[in-house]
Amino acid sequence: MIKTKIIRRVAIIGTGVIGASWAAQYLAKGLQVVATDVAPDAEIALRKFVKAAWPALQRLGLSPEASQSNLSFTADLAKAVADVDLVQENGPERLDFKQKLYKQLDELLPPDVIIASSSSGLKMSEIQAHVASHPERCVIGHPFNPPHLIPLVEVVGGTKTSEETIRRAIEFYKSIGKKAIRLNKEMPGHVANRLQIALAREVYYLVAEEVLNAADVDDALSWGPGLRWGIMGNMMLNHLGGGPGGIEHFFQQFAGPMTKSWKTLGSPVLTPEIQKKLVDSVRAEVGSRTIEELEAERDEVLLGLLELRTNHPKTVPPHEIGVNGGRFDRSEDCDLFGAPAVF
Repeated sequence: MIKTKIIRRVAIIGTGVIGASWAAQYLAKGLQVVATDVAPDAEIALRKFVKAAWPALQRLGLSPEASQSNLSFTADLAKAVADVDLVQENGPERLDFKQKLYKQLDELLPPDVIIASSSSGLKMSEIQAHVASHPERCVIGHPFNPPHLIPLVEVVGGTKTSEETIRRAIEFYKSIGKKAIRLNKEMPGHVANRLQIALAREVYYLVAEEVLNAADVDDALSWGPGLRWGIMGNMMLNHLGGGPGGIEHFFQQFAGPMTKSWKTLGSPVLTPEIQKKLVDSVRAEVGSRTIEELEAERDEVLLGLLELRTNHPKTVPPHEIGVNGGRFDRSEDCDLFGAPAVF
């Protein structure tokens, strides 16, 4: 592969929610985007999405070359991928579909063009299984929804993916402002979705057992640990939870109680009856608000958080965190996950 190839033109295959969001992101970064989808009215829906997303992208900061006019559309796959530098594939989560598509793409594209999949669950080793000529340029580039706002991209290769492809993919995503992380091995669902699924299991269990309702469990997350998770991840918060002794003292203090608590976690069976209980509780939380209103609320707060993190890239030193500027010198002053106990 050509190591110095600059990515200026991207093909978007599949323009549903994820594909359209990717298109908006790439356009905002000044790239040329050609999209393809065989669904009826796909182009109309895509352009409508990009137009609606543009104010948020302007707020976050557009590249000098950014323009919605850099978007073109064709239903012809071969035309869509002609002369592109990278393909972002967002097709259906069906292995047979992706295997056939990647075989086609391998035949259509020069060997130095990266083929990145947004697949949220399939392994690249399976997707690239029937790619005969250049399977080494196939990689997972899984975004977090919506990609034009959420920076995370999980990058993981298959058994036939080259280190060069992984490096180039990570460099590209970082160059457009994404938080690209590398997974050293393939896992079903990658990482971020696995974390969500693990949390969802306990949330569903608590609501199903009528410990609390959907509104209260959502408040427990979004107004509690969720606030911290918007700043630091679990491992760093554990490090803070250990006080001056850091992560080592955290495990000395909490490994036993935490391991014991794992045994009490639930494993709900999502029967029709349990699903109805969950749905009814969520509907009560939603009330009269529409999906559009909820999305707008989510995105507005998310934009504020992104702006805050962009303007304040450095976190406050651990010893400065406390009530009224005080400090916590003992891990006993913190809960299991790094928050001061008085909170």
